[in-house]
Amino acid sequence: MATENAQETTLALRTRLLATMLAPLLVIAALLGLAGATLIADVVRRGNDRVLGGALEAVAETVEVERGQVTLDLPEAAFGMLENSERDNIYYRIAVGEKALTGYADLSAPLIADVPLEMPRFRYERYKDQDIRIAEMRRELPGIEAPVIVQLAETLDSRRALRRRLIVLLLLGELMLIGVAMALIRPALGWSLRPLTQLGNAVAARDTRAMPDLSPLQSGPLPAELRPLADAFDRLLARLDSATSGIRRFTADASHQMRTPLAVLKVQVALARRGNPDALGEIASAADRLEHLLTQLLALARAEEEGFTPRRETVDLGEVAAAVINRRINQAIGAGIDIHLEAPLQATVKSHRTLIFEILSNLLDNAIRYNRRGGTVLITVVSDDVCGSSIAVEDDGPGLSEAEMARIGERFARFSTARGSEGSGLGFAIVRSAAARLGASLRIMNANPGLRITLTFPHDLETTNFGNKR
Repeated sequence: MATENAQETTLALRTRLLATMLAPLLVIAALLGLAGATLIADVVRRGNDRVLGGALEAVAETVEVERGQVTLDLPEAAFGMLENSERDNIYYRIAVGEKALTGYADLSAPLIADVPLEMPRFRYERYKDQDIRIAEMRRELPGIEAPVIVQLAETLDSRRALRRRLIVLLLLGELMLIGVAMALIRPALGWSLRPLTQLGNAVAARDTRAMPDLSPLQSGPLPAELRPLADAFDRLLARLDSATSGIRRFTADASHQMRTPLAVLKVQVALARRGNPDALGEIASAADRLEHLLTQLLALARAEEEGFTPRRETVDLGEVAAAVINRRINQAIGAGIDIHLEAPLQATVKSHRTLIFEILSNLLDNAIRYNRRGGTVLITVVSDDVCGSSIAVEDDGPGLSEAEMARIGERFARFSTARGSEGSGLGFAIVRSAAARLGASLRIMNANPGLRITLTFPHDLETTNFGNKR
């Protein structure tokens, strides 16, 4: 239930991509809006200050001295420059020193020393409960000791209205840009996600009630980002195909190979019911053969299991060889076979003990089963710092022909040397598959007489090797 709820609340990939693309766009738009608003305010201020400063200079030029008195002729053009649709209020003040000559006497007077000569200075003030912008200039007139301060001010309604209009236009432009981006991003996302849809359709097409199709996906060309996903899925299909093939092969082999011992069991059971004294012995023999066959089939299935990498551990080859001999000693005594072990004090490899035990057990079983009566089997463990450690099983039986050497390792292969010996024909197949899983090499050769099989572990699998001892 938790998984289902998590899937229900997970956003669609298209929505995620759209959100991740729009979020930075919105952040950038907000930053551009702030920067634009700051720039607009500065441009509006500079533009209006230029007009206000020009009007101030026009007024200041009319200030003259006549007969020792300061005179002023306010030009209408100067005030016309400041006219606007918002009808801002205009204020002025002309003062000689601290004494107001004309205009609004209560307009904020500056410190005379702070006012630049013949250059306008601008500042904000509060007058008649309104925010105003004042432009002021100091002039030095001949015959007049005190400087003349010329001030011209206007309210800020026009400036604010212009700034609002420009900011609204900026925001509308950004909103249009975001809207166009959203309109273009959605189809672009659809086009970009089309390969993913094709890949999903290719996977969904395999969902049939018939035999599952485990062949590689045919989804057409894919972007570089989706190619690893498709390759991983193909590898998974290949492993599933191998696993299901192994199951089918195991089922077919088991059903085919168990048919004969089961038929023998049925016949012997029928004979036992009729009172045949030898039937019980045949039943026991058939049951032993069936048990051996099942054991070998299961061992082969484990050896061929894919998708599982054996966990490496430190394995003493001499100790494993001794354990295998202990398991097979009764079989060797019954067959009249002598077993000899030659091993160093210790030859260890980084490998998997169970698989090595299975390999040696099958090799020793074959060496005993297909050897001559009274023969010997020699197990040799070699420790080599250069080539790697190895373990060899050698018998002095009849060996194999060249044609049989080419077939060794085939499933259920039976050779002329068997001479009626009971076996499943799976021993070498198990050995070959297990050796491949361990990364070890397998060498099979006629020893004249007999057969010698050597299992070699690469040097990088080894941990420690010590002095030899027979």
